[in-house]
Amino acid sequence: MIIDRITLSHTRIPLRVPYRISQKTFHNFDPFIVEITNSDGKTGFGEGHISPGYSFESLEGGWTFCKNWCEKIVGMKPTKAHSEIFNASHDFPTAASAILGALEMLMDHKLLDIAEETRVPLLDPVHEMDLEKIPEEITELIGKGFKTLKVKVGFHVEDDLRRVRLIQKIIDGTGVIIRLDANRNFSAEQGISFGSALDPSNIMLFEQPCESDAWEANAAVARESNVPIMMDESIYCMRDIDKSADLKGIEFVKLKLKKFPSMDMLLSGLSHIKAKGMTPVLGDGTSTDIQCWMEACVARVAIDNAGENNGFLKLTQSVFEESLPFHNGSIVLPKGYRPSLDHEVIAAHLVRIEEFCT
Repeated sequence: MIIDRITLSHTRIPLRVPYRISQKTFHNFDPFIVEITNSDGKTGFGEGHISPGYSFESLEGGWTFCKNWCEKIVGMKPTKAHSEIFNASHDFPTAASAILGALEMLMDHKLLDIAEETRVPLLDPVHEMDLEKIPEEITELIGKGFKTLKVKVGFHVEDDLRRVRLIQKIIDGTGVIIRLDANRNFSAEQGISFGSALDPSNIMLFEQPCESDAWEANAAVARESNVPIMMDESIYCMRDIDKSADLKGIEFVKLKLKKFPSMDMLLSGLSHIKAKGMTPVLGDGTSTDIQCWMEACVARVAIDNAGENNGFLKLTQSVFEESLPFHNGSIVLPKGYRPSLDHEVIAAHLVRIEEFCT
């Protein structure tokens, strides 16, 4: 069997509510979606959401990467195409993840085989910034079954501390825990001021206080913080995991399929984090159902904490014909689950499209 047709789509899908982080506010997600059909008519699909400013990849650079490789691999065997794209993925991991995901689905990757119903717990973010409205939102989140909540910080140290302390008071006695995430927006001084003022009660971790390449700044915060640090934006390869393990106070590392762009590489990375004595966390909060599903398939065998692959819950419409199953705070993967794309939704939110065939 060879690759017969490829459809490369750039979509823009609105969110239910704006998703605010310290450096920007998302109103849409803009993923590339790749659908590959082989000569027997079987299909597989993948996605890659490049968020400008999050990484070194740009939308235009990623689109060009996808176009060039889709054109090259038409007529190839899927195994050869996968090998060649994986070897070229270093400079464009997110763009590559869209094609690699489609190929892995096409080739029935073993991690996508759901032998029995599996539930993968997720966290969800506290969106509200108004202190008076936060209690109602948290009550709603707990009612939906979430046991872990994400609290975005990195805006202003004192304001962040006030909000975190209020949330700690609200969740006290509920069994709910929180993760704090500065999205690399603190300086070392601000991160130390914030982290050293925290009461660690019900706080699992403090994520990426400083810039991606500011290893010493992140290390300085880790040495002084009252809660352990998790690295995220800094992590793109095994060497980055090793570097994290060498720093006092860094106890967690988060990986995403769009940065470790094949499922086998992602699983190896999560295992390596454990081998280094740290705790792996998994998931991208800005992906659609596609990568949220694929990350859930990896999470079920690799992590024992709430996944962050909740982007599909933020969308006004699913890209699947039937939304990724979700119940009581968890993705539910039924036995034999294999989703289908909703081509009408993709067409309704299309920015641009390219098609390739033999």
